[in-house]
Amino acid sequence: MNLRKTFQILSYLQYPLMLTALFFALKPYFHGFDYMVEHYMLMLEDFNKMLIFMGLGISFSTLQDTTKTQNKFSQKIWEDPKKGKIVLYVMLFMVLLLITFGCSAYFFMPNEAFQELSIGSIVLGIGFIGFLKTGFEVFENHRLDKKVERTNDS
Repeated sequence: MNLRKTFQILSYLQYPLMLTALFFALKPYFHGFDYMVEHYMLMLEDFNKMLIFMGLGISFSTLQDTTKTQNKFSQKIWEDPKKGKIVLYVMLFMVLLLITFGCSAYFFMPNEAFQELSIGSIVLGIGFIGFLKTGFEVFENHRLDKKVERTNDS
């Protein structure tokens, strides 16, 4: 088995990690809204854990094969140069937003809860950096205008 196939198999770890993130996102609701108001620190801790597991899940999703698309919807986006660029800009904006929030909250907010939340935001931002790189690769592999140029050059 080659290394590329091993990484593609490892990319399936994204699913249990995302399910774990979903658990932490829903966990505060199991106790009810009154409990969440009284124990907002526990809710923020769960939200931080959700961000961390989402970041890890997104990081593992970047190990997928970039020469294939997951579904017809994503194929339509990545084949169109305009749509693909818009998606890449949105991803870049998310990276900048998450890391800027995470760093500024960690260093400038005295509230311990927001400092805790900032770590999850930074981990999610780092996961999005890898996702952004994968987005660039998928875009380059599937753009219809580049495919036409490649076939004309041959």
